[in-house]
Amino acid sequence: MLDNALPRNERLRTLGAIRRLFMEGESGFVYPFRYLWYAEADSAPSVEVLFSVPKKYHKRANKRNLLRRRTKEAYRLQKQVITHHVGDRNLDLALIYSAREVLPSKKIHHAVHRILESIQEHL
Repeated sequence: MLDNALPRNERLRTLGAIRRLFMEGESGFVYPFRYLWYAEADSAPSVEVLFSVPKKYHKRANKRNLLRRRTKEAYRLQKQVITHHVGDRNLDLALIYSAREVLPSKKIHHAVHRILESIQEHL
């Protein structure tokens, strides 16, 4: 049975890890997301993810929350694509929504899938 939950220990929260991700991580763009990822060998392999919708493009909190929920749902349903290929590494991932318009869930789902596949190829 697949575990499609997104518990707190799978979210990127520590300031040091976030700073390291933005300073040393690799980045890419798949419309509508800019994504950053950083992998390092670790004794406890894990995948931690950060979701962001900038206030610059979406002034209303309800739109930011809607887009963040859609992104979390898309990742949650597809995270097994990346978790099986991590091996003995620790992977940090940031998904930053960069479009000015609110896109439907299907497009967000497809974009997250393409991002996870591209990271999988690099690993």
